[in-house]
Amino acid sequence: MEVGLRLAVCLFELLPAVVLGVSLNDVQPTTQPTRPLTGASVETESSLLKCSLQGSPRLPAFSTEGDFVIGGAFVVHYQTNAVVNNYTTKPGVATCTGSFSARDLRFARTMIFAIEEINNSSELLPGVRLGYQIYDTCSSVPVATHVAFQLSNGQDPVFYEDGNCSQSGVVVAAVGDSGSTPSISISRILGPFNIPLVSHFATCACLSDKKQFPTFFRTIPSDHYQADALAKLVKNFGWTWIGAVHSNSEYGNNGMASFLGTALREGICVEYIESFYRTDPRNKIRTVADAIRRSTATVVVAFVAAGDMKFLLEELALDPPPPRQWIGSEGWTTDPNLMTFSFCAGAIGVAIQQSVIPGLRDFLLDLSPSEVAASPLLAEFWQDAFSCSFTKSVNKKKCDGTEDIKTLKSPYTETSQLRVSNMVYKAVYAIAHAIHNAVCQETSGTTQCDKHMRLEPKRVFTELKKVNFSQNGYHVSFDANGDPVAFYELVNWQQSEKGVMEPVTVGYYDASLPIGQEFRINRNLSWMDGKKQVPVSVCSESCPPGTRKVLQKGKPICCYDCIPCPEGEISNMTDSPDCFPCPREFWPNTERDACFPKPVEFLSYEEILSIILAVVSISGACLAIITAVIFFYYRATPIVRANNSELSFLLLFSLTLCFLCSLTFIGAPSEWSCMLRHTAFGITFVLCISCVLGKTIVVLMAFKATLPGSNAMKWFGPPQQRMTVVSLTLIQIIICIIWLVVSPPFPVKNLSTYKEKIILECALGSAVGFWAVLGYIGLLAVFCFVLAVLARKLPDNFNEAKMITFSMLIFCAVWITFIPAYVSSPGKFTVAVEIFAILASSFGLILCIFAPKCFIILFQPDKNTKKFLMNKN
Repeated sequence: MEVGLRLAVCLFELLPAVVLGVSLNDVQPTTQPTRPLTGASVETESSLLKCSLQGSPRLPAFSTEGDFVIGGAFVVHYQTNAVVNNYTTKPGVATCTGSFSARDLRFARTMIFAIEEINNSSELLPGVRLGYQIYDTCSSVPVATHVAFQLSNGQDPVFYEDGNCSQSGVVVAAVGDSGSTPSISISRILGPFNIPLVSHFATCACLSDKKQFPTFFRTIPSDHYQADALAKLVKNFGWTWIGAVHSNSEYGNNGMASFLGTALREGICVEYIESFYRTDPRNKIRTVADAIRRSTATVVVAFVAAGDMKFLLEELALDPPPPRQWIGSEGWTTDPNLMTFSFCAGAIGVAIQQSVIPGLRDFLLDLSPSEVAASPLLAEFWQDAFSCSFTKSVNKKKCDGTEDIKTLKSPYTETSQLRVSNMVYKAVYAIAHAIHNAVCQETSGTTQCDKHMRLEPKRVFTELKKVNFSQNGYHVSFDANGDPVAFYELVNWQQSEKGVMEPVTVGYYDASLPIGQEFRINRNLSWMDGKKQVPVSVCSESCPPGTRKVLQKGKPICCYDCIPCPEGEISNMTDSPDCFPCPREFWPNTERDACFPKPVEFLSYEEILSIILAVVSISGACLAIITAVIFFYYRATPIVRANNSELSFLLLFSLTLCFLCSLTFIGAPSEWSCMLRHTAFGITFVLCISCVLGKTIVVLMAFKATLPGSNAMKWFGPPQQRMTVVSLTLIQIIICIIWLVVSPPFPVKNLSTYKEKIILECALGSAVGFWAVLGYIGLLAVFCFVLAVLARKLPDNFNEAKMITFSMLIFCAVWITFIPAYVSSPGKFTVAVEIFAILASSFGLILCIFAPKCFIILFQPDKNTKKFLMNKN
């Protein structure tokens, strides 16, 4: 593409031809200077240089003269005609074609309205008339580049100038473009000439880089804030599984990159990322549409320019996808042309703040037929809007001037949702204020402006950095990056009462507010497919409390399985990454979402087992007492007197204590009960065995006493019997005292036997002491058993030895089986086993030794005589 240039040789040395889009061989100077000149020809005529453009100039869509001229660049068309470069003929100027944007035409006309309003103002630039040159860049980078050179050079094909043709055109600043990619190209070209560019719709965060784009300003916020607003919007509704599509342009690529970075920090995962551009082959756009149709993500975030979005939605309309919740960038969420696609109902997105511009609607509607016919752009709009033609046409009626624009429903006439138009309006006023500050001064209360001064664009650029004013209630200023304060409205596509889709403001995003307060949205929204319930878009359902997340292999972090917490651990929040153990004395509930104190278990009196054991114990004690009463009542009878009544009564007393000591094992262990139960058990049983041992010795001594010449009973009479019992018992008492002094039993919470409950039990303190007590009892029992076995074959007159043998056999059998049962029994059953052993051995003694005698005393009194006992063999 050949571009008209009015540039100096020295400037071209700074701007490579490849950047300018022109070949050095295409430049033909009008004279032959000492060195070739690039882009301009120079002739010496008097003291001036004759400078001429080598390329074909591009005519503006709208223009007017003024003391200071402002340039404008808008995307009114979305395509250009194909220009064939055969390198044999001079290339023509690319012209715009394709879809016509009435919305961008409104933007261009808003710029004209603002300039005319300023020209009629007595406060801003009084006496100064602003002119304008407004171009259609056709959403094309080559055309935008051409427009930038046009704004730099001016339109005069030949002019005379001092120096070396380095003077740029009369444009002191420019408004535009409507897209980030064209704005980048324009800014790169205007920047070296210090011509400021104020964009109304270029949002790429990359344009905030003052090293690359030092003269770029904008009245619309940077995509850095829009990306944050979109991520917070998605996160607000709990959507963690989304699809993403974006324009394959600076706007879409940088915007989506910013969004993905923010979304990642918010814990949002992306199923697919697709990019496209309106000029891509249809197959490419169909691929993007198919990705949306087959995805599992319900939410689609579209960081797409309005012109690109139109092509995508048209492709989707051929085969509408399942219901999708669209989340849109400001590039398309307020474009009325896209609201005709019903499957986008309920879309939510960010939008420029809605505003009111007094007088704009009247200006837009004030179009006369002659004015329309004189402008190719307005004529195209008129013919498209009213389906007529200014020339003869077979398919259309002729435009005769009777068309009423006031009744037209078009994005051009839609002024109830002025958003981007206000950005254009503020951009023009920002430039006007900069010019005002440069050429006007306050003198004697009046403002004097020098409209004849040579105003350099650099001066306007300097003043633009300082502007700070309000227009129609909207503040205008720029930060160090040339960006305004970020404020967005959150809009929701809702159906009006007339059945027309329209954007309704449902919240806002204000970056000037403190962190955490910048985002607000209400819940009165219309969702996809007309639903009133917030749609769900997650890769995996949230893990409830009591489970933890385990990532699925090879998938994003939002895709996971919910695994129940292991035994003894809980998670008390949704989507917990880990489970944590309960404190030692706590245990999880069934749902494993809370820790509760472990139940404390011991052999309490409230349990049936405890009640049974207590009843048996008391019954045994009562039986011993009853036996003692019977023996005492019949103490004069031969059978009582023959069986050593003193030891019998002492044995019954000890058995009573044995039965009762089992009660100390029931109930919650305490410091005193733990010491009492084991010592009482040990001492009473030794007393009992000592009595039995004494009775056995008495039987043996009595038998020996019947032999001729024997005086055995002399050496084991009642005093010796008492001493034996006391001595043997005293040894056990000494063992118990040593045990209690050195390391006594104590209550302890057993947390190891069961994980889910606490066993309250008595620790032995000293295991040596415990087994010493048991061992001493066992030693006496074995010794008694041996003596009883030796005496079992004595004459029937002394058959008590047989009963002692049986009783000791039972006693030893019980306590031998007690040891493995005691060790293996868990928890409170350990205590129950010990009580059972005590009761079993006690009942064995009382039944084997005393039951036969009581039976004879009560039911066979005829055998309870001295004659009967003496006559038995």
